[in-house]
Amino acid sequence: MILIPARFSPAQEQEWVNRMVARLSAQDRRRRPPDAELMTRARELSRRYLDGLAQPVSVSWVGNQNHRWGSCTPADRTIRISTRLRGMPQWVTDYVLLHELAHLLVQGHGPRFWALLERYPRLERARGYLDGFAAARDLRIGDDVDDDDLPEPPTALA
Repeated sequence: MILIPARFSPAQEQEWVNRMVARLSAQDRRRRPPDAELMTRARELSRRYLDGLAQPVSVSWVGNQNHRWGSCTPADRTIRISTRLRGMPQWVTDYVLLHELAHLLVQGHGPRFWALLERYPRLERARGYLDGFAAARDLRIGDDVDDDDLPEPPTALA
């Protein structure tokens, strides 16, 4: 819904609606690049960190992954990335893409798999970011707690 001043003429109204739709579309593209951009990014990450050996057939955003950040089917070389990554830093999305690309080369999460991922310089930082995000989403934020209601901290024994 777009709110506009009542004094706008039909032409001004249409111009305003067109402008707002364009602005919202641009914001959405920045938050969630199209699948073609994901594929381009995946190819670049494969080239940079996996010697170009991981070659997916398709890489796409999906909205039905509520318990995974991404998934890969090595048999048909497809990768799916959760839309829950929208708005996260690019280096986090890159880690998830690289993780799934590595599964095209090594199934499972054994030493060979992690050796491939260790080439990514922000590996631990991205994993920590995702762990923190997952933990925080389960917290109740905004509860009003009065300091007087909190228990006293334990005192050290001498």
